[in-house]
Amino acid sequence: MFNTKLTSVAATSTSGYTVVFAGTSDGFLKKVVIESSSVANEYASFAVDVGSEINRDMQFDNQNLYMYVMSQTKVSKVKVFDCSDYKTCGDCLGARDPYCGWCSLENKCSPRSNCQDDANDPLYWVSYKTGKCTIITSVVPHQLQRTTARTLELIIDHLPQLKENLICAFTTEDKALFTNATKKRNGVNCTTPRTDMLPQIEQGKHHFTAKLSVRTRNGPDLVSTDFTFFDCSTHSSCTRCVSSEFPCDWCVEAHRCTHDTAENCRNDILVTGVSRIGPSYRSGPGFCPTINATGDGSEVLVAGGTSKSIKVKVHIIGQFIVQTRFVCQFNIEGRVTSLNAQLLGDTIYCDSMEFQYTSRSPNLTATFAVIWGGSKPLDNPHNIHVVIYRCREMADSCGICLALAEKYNCGWCSSTNTCEVEEQCNKNKEGKTDWLNRSEICPNPEIHTFEPKTGPWEGGTNITIRGINLGKNYNDIYSGVRIAGINCMPFPQFYIDTKQIVCTVDSPGEQMYRNGKIVVQIGDYRGESKEDYEFVDPKILDFNPKFGPTSGGTEIHITGKHLNAGSRIQASINDHLACKILSTDSSQAICRTSPSPGIIEGRLKMSFDNGPREFNDYNFKYVLDPTVEHVSSGPSGQLKVPKGIPAGGIRISVTGTQFQSIQTPNIYVVYNGEIYVSPCQVQSDTEMECASPVVDVDSNIIEAERPILLEYGFLMDNVLRVQNLSKIHNNHFELYPNPEYFIFEERVKYFKSEYLTINGRNLDRACKESDVEVKIGNGFCNITSLSRQQLTCRPPSEATATKSINGPEVIVRIGASLEYRIGILSYESSNIILDWGENAIFAVIATIVILLLIFVALLVAYKKKSSESNRVLRNMQEQMDILELRVAAECKEAFAELQTEMTDLTGDLTSGGIPFLDYRSYAMKILFPNHEDHIVLQWERPELLRKEKGLRIFGQLIMNKTFLLLFIRTLESNRYFSMRERVNVASLIMVTLQSKLEYCTDILKTLLGDLIEKCIEGKSHPKLLLRRTESVAEKMLSAWFTFLLYKFLKECAGEPLYMLFRAVKGQVDKGPVDACTHEARYSLSEEKLIRQSIDFRPMNVYASIIQQPIFCNNLDMLPSHTENVSVKVLDCDTIGQVKEKCLETIYRNIPSSQRPRKDDLDLEWRTGATGRVILYDEDVTSKTESEWKKLNTLQHYNVPDGAGLSLVPKQSSIYNFSILSDKNEKSHKYETLNISKYTSSSPTFSRAGSPLNNDMHENGLRYWHLVKHHDSDMQKEGERVNKLVSEIYLTRLLATKGTLQKFVDDLFETIFSTAHRGSALPLAIKYMFDFLDDQAQLHGITDPEVVHTWKSNSLPLRFWVNLIKNPNFVFDIHKSNIVDSCLSVVAQTFMDSCSTSDHRLGKDSPSSKLLYAKDIPEYRKWVDRYYRDIRDMSPISDQDMNAMLAEESRLHTTEFNTNCALHELYTYAVKYNEQLTVTLEEDEFSQKQRLAFKLEQVHNIMSAE
Repeated sequence: MFNTKLTSVAATSTSGYTVVFAGTSDGFLKKVVIESSSVANEYASFAVDVGSEINRDMQFDNQNLYMYVMSQTKVSKVKVFDCSDYKTCGDCLGARDPYCGWCSLENKCSPRSNCQDDANDPLYWVSYKTGKCTIITSVVPHQLQRTTARTLELIIDHLPQLKENLICAFTTEDKALFTNATKKRNGVNCTTPRTDMLPQIEQGKHHFTAKLSVRTRNGPDLVSTDFTFFDCSTHSSCTRCVSSEFPCDWCVEAHRCTHDTAENCRNDILVTGVSRIGPSYRSGPGFCPTINATGDGSEVLVAGGTSKSIKVKVHIIGQFIVQTRFVCQFNIEGRVTSLNAQLLGDTIYCDSMEFQYTSRSPNLTATFAVIWGGSKPLDNPHNIHVVIYRCREMADSCGICLALAEKYNCGWCSSTNTCEVEEQCNKNKEGKTDWLNRSEICPNPEIHTFEPKTGPWEGGTNITIRGINLGKNYNDIYSGVRIAGINCMPFPQFYIDTKQIVCTVDSPGEQMYRNGKIVVQIGDYRGESKEDYEFVDPKILDFNPKFGPTSGGTEIHITGKHLNAGSRIQASINDHLACKILSTDSSQAICRTSPSPGIIEGRLKMSFDNGPREFNDYNFKYVLDPTVEHVSSGPSGQLKVPKGIPAGGIRISVTGTQFQSIQTPNIYVVYNGEIYVSPCQVQSDTEMECASPVVDVDSNIIEAERPILLEYGFLMDNVLRVQNLSKIHNNHFELYPNPEYFIFEERVKYFKSEYLTINGRNLDRACKESDVEVKIGNGFCNITSLSRQQLTCRPPSEATATKSINGPEVIVRIGASLEYRIGILSYESSNIILDWGENAIFAVIATIVILLLIFVALLVAYKKKSSESNRVLRNMQEQMDILELRVAAECKEAFAELQTEMTDLTGDLTSGGIPFLDYRSYAMKILFPNHEDHIVLQWERPELLRKEKGLRIFGQLIMNKTFLLLFIRTLESNRYFSMRERVNVASLIMVTLQSKLEYCTDILKTLLGDLIEKCIEGKSHPKLLLRRTESVAEKMLSAWFTFLLYKFLKECAGEPLYMLFRAVKGQVDKGPVDACTHEARYSLSEEKLIRQSIDFRPMNVYASIIQQPIFCNNLDMLPSHTENVSVKVLDCDTIGQVKEKCLETIYRNIPSSQRPRKDDLDLEWRTGATGRVILYDEDVTSKTESEWKKLNTLQHYNVPDGAGLSLVPKQSSIYNFSILSDKNEKSHKYETLNISKYTSSSPTFSRAGSPLNNDMHENGLRYWHLVKHHDSDMQKEGERVNKLVSEIYLTRLLATKGTLQKFVDDLFETIFSTAHRGSALPLAIKYMFDFLDDQAQLHGITDPEVVHTWKSNSLPLRFWVNLIKNPNFVFDIHKSNIVDSCLSVVAQTFMDSCSTSDHRLGKDSPSSKLLYAKDIPEYRKWVDRYYRDIRDMSPISDQDMNAMLAEESRLHTTEFNTNCALHELYTYAVKYNEQLTVTLEEDEFSQKQRLAFKLEQVHNIMSAE
């Protein structure tokens, strides 16, 4: 009976049966029921302890529910029975378990003792031996139409005799319906539920199945079966109706499916269903009225855009169908089209129609139906449909087109180069079409790509050629492929019609380099590759490493030539040990070694198709696999096992053998199925040190006394025996919670003794002293002991440099990433205040009282003064409102005019773009203003070549943080180091570090931190920080933003700045501008406002220029000839101003630097067909009064509106019919007269100082244009008398301000917004603002106005104000004096918007402040919101910032000559050498790095060269 040895037996009885439990020698327990003296049955067997013998001692518990089973290593508690495993009666009795039977009333499998009322009826509890399950053997009827109700007869076997009444339940997924049941002799009868209570049948289905069960009213189901409700009316076609599995019939004329033909199909032709029982004249789908396919099949093909008549066969019964009207219906993309149709014989013919569709798909399926009787479709059992197709969408090349299936009748139309059917291809003049059918050859085979590009000259390379029109089939290209003149045999199995050829090329026959085109010849046509295929000689030059473990896995880096040649590249050691190729390129290949049977060495060999290559200089050696003997970490006195913490970084010592044979060893641990890896450093062949891996687990869930035991091992190539060392060494990696270090109890801890003690928890569970680092400021605290709850270390004897005023900060670092900030350690005495005497305390109190009294007095005075100021301010505001009302009409008119001009400007921007300066010019204008050809832009410096070695070493010193910081601090500490030198040094440092911005940012942060600390420790107010450029750090900060915000300027902020500049220039040019004083009618600056009424008239002149083309970057950027360009001028404009406006209009899309110079051109007035008059600013006709001489204007020459003017080069001004009395004499004077006397390029003049006081002609005359400026006392007094009269013209400031308001708002909103039309805020701004926030927090600054001022001083006032005042730093433009004055007012408003202090305005306040008095509060809200939004943004990780800095460095590495910058910096090192050397020798870190010696080396090298 048993095929295994029995080792133990135990027996018991239940329900008249004897049950035996037998244990086996292989760890199983068998259950056997003894049915008689000769019959026994094994009914169960399950594993207890597989592989371990069951001992003979087995014991039941007191209730015989469990038994205890003992094996060699464990004791198991086993259930004697478990009836709940069986869910149905069949399963329960089929298990033949003597303990279990089916409890009918409770519908469950259970022991007899758990079944209620089991003694009342034998069928209540049925055992496997004596009973049978209650089952429903039949239901009549077994299915029913959903819309009808019937009484069902259920035949039930073995139904228990019950006192309670029975009910029938019909259960679906969402509800149960109950009806009464009537008991019968062999079952029950029950009615179906009301039809309105039954659930609806789902869309697309025709029936649903319910569970029909019999039960007592309160009990579970006694028995159940499935019952189906169907609905014939859900079928809409005859074929589906009569094919249904349910008894459904089709009424032909009524066109409906029904279950009751007597009721619904009277006097109608009937087709009975296949499921209907009984004889029938017409039964099944073969008698349904249908449409059938013709010889073309069920798919009717129509080319898109063509017309076709569709015809189908029909099968019709009944004369009434034949006599009706037939209609063909097509559904194309949801649009239904109906066409008349005719029935001829057995065929329906649809009227012709054009088939079209709008989508871009190659084809579209249109449904098709034949309708009779108005709305009754004939059945379509074969799914006849129309496929509309476009050849041009199915193929885009001739080859693919001709290879399309023949059924489409597509061909290539050569005239349009598209795939079309023949009817859609245009005919030529001879009436023939240039249409190629599928039997012809495409004329234009093309090779797009091929690979590989090179192969060995031994041949055998499989070359894959891709293109178009590469033959329609294999036979077309069988013998037509040549590679550099050599036959290439195609593979038929890899050929893809028209698109791809794979062929193998033979050897050229000689071992020498050869190259040539790939040619595919198809009939009379050939395609040729654009690139050459090359036969080359691959060579192995070297490989590394030269040895590896016998288990393999070593990645060998092979260097050589043409290592990617061929299609099949293989590598091996000694031929039989494969080295799997991982990657190849022309100069390097990487392969991974396979395991070796032993310690061997062999040649490295490679094969390139048919070309073998071998490296013969030395062999690759297989050495013994590394072994790991001991792995340990943590304190030395504890057990030698590997330990770690979730934060990782704990040093793990590893000893073993052959470590140097592994390239990149790693240690790993396994936690929750995930592997965590950390690198190891090989120190010798027998020693290695690893950092414990970082494990993703919450440190708080780890119990310190019960560390988590993890599987660990090492990843060393493919060496398996160093993996899973937990099993080999029989120990585990112990994961302890992170150590916790507690902060100092007091805010500042005073250093009193020789040692510092830091308390904590779990400090030495996994760590030893070398795993922990304690920093005090910039110094280190030497750890002397580490215990479970305490660390002791010896601090430095004196405090190092620190950012805190109280003392250096104590920081504890464990491993690589875990850090605790413990607090501040003060080296000062803590009881100075207590040493004060009692008298000192009284003195302090008295002083405080006196100060309070003074404060109260000042407060009263302030309130009185404040009330008076407020009253004056209100009066002034009322007056300003009145002025604004007076000029409202003028503002509106001027704004409308300017808007029209700015709309034109916007059009120019889209065509010509904004004339941004390139990065180099932009940076140079800001870093080195007024230096056109700075030394850092000079690349040809032969004298520096001799000093290259010295400069390289000095550059290395600059890249040393300690040296650079000491260098800067030494220069700044020297009182002879001037402000100009500070700015120059900062700019030179930034140019030098431009390619190392990450290092540059670190230096800048350190210098700013020092500056902040010095500011706070000094007497100056913290708000003054960064206010003026008094240090190298401040200028470096400006340059830092200059470098990093260039992209932001080009993409976002540059546009509104440029629009503001053009708007200001356009508004100023609308009115008169004095060429001498630079005053204008339209101005924002009171000092540059013309305070007189000037009569002027706008004019249009037509300007032409004949100018030699000017080339820039080899592009002809400037027009060589332009004629009759309309230019807006004023009759009061000087000739120079007219020339400027003409050049501005003609070259409006050309950068300023690439335009012709005004001084190189003369202005000619064309007075007729041949007449020419040259116009000058000054000639003999100029009006002279006393010492004043007025510049000539268009009005002076009586130039009319619409006149034609020409700009011609001075040397070609051969026509001169002017009224000069002495042409030769005057011409010389006119040509040497420089208009720069009247228009200065440097905007340094103010109204107080007349710009022309020194502009005296050689004969003592003064020049004037619109306004005379006097400087005698009497004349000045006269001006003061008339000043009240001239103030009325100040309303023009309001008009100009109103006109430009939109452009000022746009600029300010762009600058003070964190969202810029989809662009993100520059990382540099967020990074620097966060740094300033951190510094304020570090130094305990809680006043928000201080941090606000720092941010304003660092970015808006240091960077943006400079660009607003000088847009020529960003754009290639010319900025006039008057435009500069207007932009200065905008810049001043910008500065006031960033200020936190409220300026009291009075009658003597500057007009620039009064002008924007109402706008500044709103701008300040923008600034506050801007700073707040930046502060609330998520911090920028150092990784993201460094990535951005690295990318910026990469983009602009070659912009400047850093050697020249280094040489300039070196001159300062020489100039201040003595002080610098002393500093380097005294500094501790400098001493360790011997920086003074290295600087001396630089001096020696530079002096020698």
